[in-house]
Amino acid sequence: MPKLIVVNRAGEESTIEVGDGLTVMEAIRDNGFDELLALCGGCCSCATCHVHVDPAFADKLPAISEDEDDLLESSDYRNETSRLSCQVPFTSDLDGLKVTIAPED
Repeated sequence: MPKLIVVNRAGEESTIEVGDGLTVMEAIRDNGFDELLALCGGCCSCATCHVHVDPAFADKLPAISEDEDDLLESSDYRNETSRLSCQVPFTSDLDGLKVTIAPED
């Protein structure tokens, strides 16, 4: 099963296994990372699932949508690797992906 590496806001790193058909947000939420709020449940209507993605995987991610880009603009912690984890489907191509949960705005 593909693995996702998650770094929480305290800098602690955990590796989780991700089942088929989940987004990065669902995988993080379902594995007990309570600091990733995901208030809209994955509808791309908030930015509470903001993560920073390992740049080595940037070319393997789907393109950022205009809605996602607009929501990320509202974050003080946006950087060049920022994504909304609800907008990143986890596939076997992303095995070993490392994401860091962004600080809360």
